[in-house]
Amino acid sequence: MLTLTKTRLFVLTSLSALMACSGAPSDDLSAQEQTKEQKKQENTETKTKVDAADAIDIKKVSEALGHFIGRNLKAPGIDFDTESLIKGIREGSEGKPAPMSDQEYEKAMALLQQKAMNTLAETNLSAAEKYMKDNAHASGVVEIVPGKLQYMVLEQGTGPVVPEHGTPQINYTGKYIDGTVFGSSENAGGPIAVPIDQTIQGFSKGIAGMKEGEKRRLFIHPDFGYGKTGQLPPNSLLIFDIEVVKATAPDIDPSLESMDDDSDFDEEFEAFEEDEPASPVDNKATTPKAGDKVVSPKDNEASDNPSK
Repeated sequence: MLTLTKTRLFVLTSLSALMACSGAPSDDLSAQEQTKEQKKQENTETKTKVDAADAIDIKKVSEALGHFIGRNLKAPGIDFDTESLIKGIREGSEGKPAPMSDQEYEKAMALLQQKAMNTLAETNLSAAEKYMKDNAHASGVVEIVPGKLQYMVLEQGTGPVVPEHGTPQINYTGKYIDGTVFGSSENAGGPIAVPIDQTIQGFSKGIAGMKEGEKRRLFIHPDFGYGKTGQLPPNSLLIFDIEVVKATAPDIDPSLESMDDDSDFDEEFEAFEEDEPASPVDNKATTPKAGDKVVSPKDNEASDNPSK
């Protein structure tokens, strides 16, 4: 019986070995076929890309590049000479010497940009003062500081009042007087906590006295906003629609405090500070620190139409 068992084991072992050996060439063949198929597919894709590149009209691409450059030449306050620009592109591509050194160009551009900013600041300030003057006579508008800060109640609230040095939870939309939106809580995914003591003067004074559930529109003169500082167009008048969700913001998820400066949340919500504007609050608003900011806006010149 023992001999039979050993014999059967030997036969089974031999059969297993035979099957393994006979299976190996099949596996190798399958792998080779897959490799060939992959290479064939890669060659086909490469040929397709080459054919697509050959079919591109280089004149249209060149024209599109020129169009892109032209669109981006419309810097506020700087009128570039198009013909000279084309001449510079042509001569640069031909290897001819530039009319200015890189250092001379950079210095000239810095002076032109500063001049443009000063001109835009004067234009925006004039528009802001006209707007505030006209808006003071609009129905429902209340002046907190004459000519500098106004508000109107859009919807009454019935809950607790926002504490004087508190951190309310709000929904907001920030606009320029031409109607351009530069930031909103909606972009952040919902209400945000705003430490009042870290906001610009117009915002902190304008939100004072608001109750839970109240909706208010603030009109902030540049002197109570950012003036010429920060990332907003200089001397921009700011209009905020604010809704107080909670007079005192509930505890925020501590994980938000660890979000780095490159996060989308940080870019959208940096609290008001007189240096670098962004939107009413940043990701550190739940643990107030010095240095908050308002959302980076588009460079739009302010309109003097108070109806917008």
